Amino acid sequence: MAIDKAVLDAARAAFPSGSKAITLGAVVHESQCGGETLVGIPLSMMNRHGLIAGATGTGKTKTLQLIAEQLSANGVPVFLADIKGDVSGIATAGVANDRVTSRAKDTGYAWQPSGFPAEFLSLTGTKGAQLRATVSSFGPLLLAKVLGLNDTQSSVLSLVFKYCDDKRLLLLDLSDLRSVLQYLSDEGAAELKDYGGMSKQTVGVLLREMVELEQQGADRFFGEPQFELSDLMKAAPDGRGVVSVLELQDVQDKPALFSTFMLWMLATIYHELPEVGDVDKPKLVFFFDEAHLIFDEASKALLDQIEQVVRLIRSKGVGVFFITQSPKDVPATVLGQLGHRVQHALRAFTPDDEKALKAAARTFPKTKFYDIEETLTTLGIGEALVTVLSPSGVPTSPFATRLIPPASRMGPLTDDEMQQRLASSAQVRKYATAIDRESAREILSARAGAAAAEAADAAEREAPAPQAHAGKAPPSTFEQILKSPLTRTVAGAVTRGLMGALMGSLGVSAARRRRR
Repeated sequence: MAIDKAVLDAARAAFPSGSKAITLGAVVHESQCGGETLVGIPLSMMNRHGLIAGATGTGKTKTLQLIAEQLSANGVPVFLADIKGDVSGIATAGVANDRVTSRAKDTGYAWQPSGFPAEFLSLTGTKGAQLRATVSSFGPLLLAKVLGLNDTQSSVLSLVFKYCDDKRLLLLDLSDLRSVLQYLSDEGAAELKDYGGMSKQTVGVLLREMVELEQQGADRFFGEPQFELSDLMKAAPDGRGVVSVLELQDVQDKPALFSTFMLWMLATIYHELPEVGDVDKPKLVFFFDEAHLIFDEASKALLDQIEQVVRLIRSKGVGVFFITQSPKDVPATVLGQLGHRVQHALRAFTPDDEKALKAAARTFPKTKFYDIEETLTTLGIGEALVTVLSPSGVPTSPFATRLIPPASRMGPLTDDEMQQRLASSAQVRKYATAIDRESAREILSARAGAAAAEAADAAEREAPAPQAHAGKAPPSTFEQILKSPLTRTVAGAVTRGLMGALMGSLGVSAARRRRR
């Protein structure tokens, strides 16, 4: 891809050398050999969110890895959602080979292998520290969006949360919420007279939606100990930011569980972190690989919530990057919040592909240097069309860029390497054991047991006294058993059996005497 001097001059103006930035690579030009590293994202703008897109096999995941490790090197904590399990190699140093050496030479980048401080997390507890959150921490509004409830059902859920707050019933896991719903729809219905009440039909809907969420594995996610967000925002002793890798290979077929976690995490961070405005570097950056799994089949209410969180969380110093095959995988309302674009090659094999290509091309700033549609189809592996926000917040012109190789391993850890890291992780040990303290389920169960015991005592007190036996002592327990209908029935059956055997025996003896 040949370009003239004007393109290089424009790139130098857009990406001034010496500025603190996340280095992506060098502008592609015909005589590529040790060219200047020109293209990067200003570190101070990494909380402005971004998109990494491209067809399968074009290098999206390696771009994610490249940006994440440079953030870590600058002391910024990173969260990675690793759907395919091929980002865990960020924890160990890469290995030089011909392709890495050639790419470093092409971009003029002094490549050095390096691993980065990493912690591994899991929604099931099998691949890292077990992530948990309490039902109470979700709150009725967020949980209603996750369950896809309508306005009436959402108001009932809010009523239940209000009742539990007033009665000091802790909602820690889904069994707590289920117990409260069942109680209030049955023997506890009278307690809702001051709250407005709820129908059994609505309760049935809520219970069914909860079962569906549990089938996705959410029963393991809801509970204690709840994951502390401070564990995401740590630095290693050498000052580098810790990379938290959420391993999702075992829940790839459970997008509702993944979406539930993501929404809770972003919403909780937004509510807990203070406003910081513009900062020299972000407090935390999220990367969500295979982002279409978040948005596929999501309700409008859930999409609205994601859009709101993404729009507002920037002021907390938190950046969010989505990684997916095509920009059309991300709703337009969310896509409009993503100021940084690293667009790898797109292919146009079908009419739908061609339509998606044209739509993607229209989302880039206008440029006199490239035919955007043609460029997007001719990019090679590890190349991308890049536009970012400048420190003044203005989008740069897009530039075709040859990306530098990551410093860490471009492949997953082996099973043995992963097990060694998990075994030595204090964070894994911290969240390994679930805590089941007294909460709504136990309190309601104890209350029901006490009520049953009280009813039994009352029934015993109200029972008529046994009649006195004139001149006789009351029958003993043994006598009562002998006189019981069941005893008489059994005794009759036994007697009939014995009599039959005896009569049979006597008949045989008489016959023998007659023969004599």
